[in-house]
Amino acid sequence: AQGDSKSSRLLCSSRESQAPFRPQVAAQMPKVKAYELRAKTSKELLKELDDTKAELAQLRVAKVAGGAASKLAKIKIVRKSIARILTVYNQKQKAEARKQWKGKKYMPLDLRPKKTRAIRRLLKPEQKYAKTQKTKTKFSNFPMRRYAVTM
Repeated sequence: AQGDSKSSRLLCSSRESQAPFRPQVAAQMPKVKAYELRAKTSKELLKELDDTKAELAQLRVAKVAGGAASKLAKIKIVRKSIARILTVYNQKQKAEARKQWKGKKYMPLDLRPKKTRAIRRLLKPEQKYAKTQKTKTKFSNFPMRRYAVTM
């Protein structure tokens, strides 16, 4: 009897050393591709976002009700899809805002170049190198001397 228990222990230990069991998800929803989303209009994106959020709500209900493993695995995919849709939608909104504000005197803070605080405080090059009329005249009257050195 002891020999049998020893062999069963060996079997158990060999099973434990293998990779953990992960159920295969049979019906995986195809992931939403960002390049496909970029081709859509803002209204279409919002509609797809609502559909995806509704699907996520259903999956969460199924999770509480003790749904299948495939549905539980689908939650992660749907969440990532929602994130992708929102990312593309927000990028579109920002691009439209940039187009709208281009060439205007003032621009919203979130559309301005970030850089660093110190760089943002610096003078613009045209301000930095601006010369008064008197200085310009002095430079033109007394230019830098050129010397020709012969050997």
